[in-house]
Amino acid sequence: MSENKVPFTAGRVSKFCCEAGKAASFLWDTESTGLGLKASAGGAKSYVLQSRLETGATLRLTIGTTKTWALGAARDEARRLQTMIDQGIDPRNEKRDRIAEAEAKRAEAEAKRIELERIAAPAMEAWQRYIEARRPIWSARHLLEHETVSKEGGEPRTQGRRPGESDKTLPGILRPLLVLPLEQIDADRVRVWLKDEATHRPTYARLAFALLRAFLNWCGDRPEYRDQAHTDACITRMARDELPKKAAKDDCLQREQLLAWFASVRQIGNPVIAAYLQAALLTGARREEVAGIRWEDVDFQWKVMTIRDKVEGTRTIPLTPYVASLLAILPRRNEWVFSSPAAASGRLQEPRIMHNKALTAAGLPALSIHGLRRSFGTLAEWVECPAGVSAQIMGHKPSATAEKHYRVRPLDLLRQWHTKIEGWILNEAGIEQPAEDAKQGLRVVG
Repeated sequence: MSENKVPFTAGRVSKFCCEAGKAASFLWDTESTGLGLKASAGGAKSYVLQSRLETGATLRLTIGTTKTWALGAARDEARRLQTMIDQGIDPRNEKRDRIAEAEAKRAEAEAKRIELERIAAPAMEAWQRYIEARRPIWSARHLLEHETVSKEGGEPRTQGRRPGESDKTLPGILRPLLVLPLEQIDADRVRVWLKDEATHRPTYARLAFALLRAFLNWCGDRPEYRDQAHTDACITRMARDELPKKAAKDDCLQREQLLAWFASVRQIGNPVIAAYLQAALLTGARREEVAGIRWEDVDFQWKVMTIRDKVEGTRTIPLTPYVASLLAILPRRNEWVFSSPAAASGRLQEPRIMHNKALTAAGLPALSIHGLRRSFGTLAEWVECPAGVSAQIMGHKPSATAEKHYRVRPLDLLRQWHTKIEGWILNEAGIEQPAEDAKQGLRVVG
């Protein structure tokens, strides 16, 4: 090393280069013990320190390139490293510890950043993932309920605006909670929200509370949300404490109201809605079961109709004479019996508006679509129809051992009673029931 030892100056450092034919050349400083200059064949130059550990092993450390290290700084660093060596410390271990410490701090900072982002992320993101995950198994109505309770609002009102109300739609009932970070939706916050909503829309608040509880339980089962979701935020006791006692629904058409109801419903300008409402009453089927009837489900020849049952999958019921006459004249626009050109799904979505107008015109009290199903079951008793028969037509699950295991009613027996129920209802409404063997003409509208 001594033959290449000179006092380092900025000029000498700048001019020094690797000898031809060598991979690297070294020049050593006389001012700082062990400080050297390494010039590689590729042109790179770096300051190095060469020393000897107390074990006798030779040690060579790279300080840094001449482009980033000034000569004075390189000499100071060489002295610092040599001091460590004199104290029995291997600078390589110290460097590894420094790198490890820096990496640990970086990882900690990254973890904090991720945690802050996680905390700040609104529950709405998880809500949208929840909807997409459940979409294949939800009905169209259940999906719409989730979209409605979480909507942003602020869209122009197209109907139903009362005097003094805003011309923009309001945010969904769950929106104030879903814009919060998921971990902030705890029992205290839900209780405050529920207490406020229960004062002016308790029924809707009850539905939203149930939807929120199912959502939080779903989050509790997901690894990515498990540590954020408060699955105890919607305990049953809270709804019992904050919501009025749920009253059993009893809306139902009475015998003396049938004449006015049929007269008003048959005046509805939309024949699809008019037929839907009458079919809902005369079959006792659920709202979505009626709306979901396809043309392939209706057999005019054998007078049967298949209902897509939410409990059993499907059930077959008689196609009674009057219902057959209603369906036969409907336009065949697509696969749906109760079609709607305006709906994205192609089928009827919202019959309540026209039904409510018909009720008002007839001077009748409020009656839900489900109330039509309740009406069928109630009115069937006037012809002394066996409860098991009407329940089977309506798709109620058997409620007794005899019904579950010892009653297998043929379709003809159901038809006998179903036709009788329909005939009695129509007679009370002042409508003549078509003959059972009447030919049903089909009208096709493009």
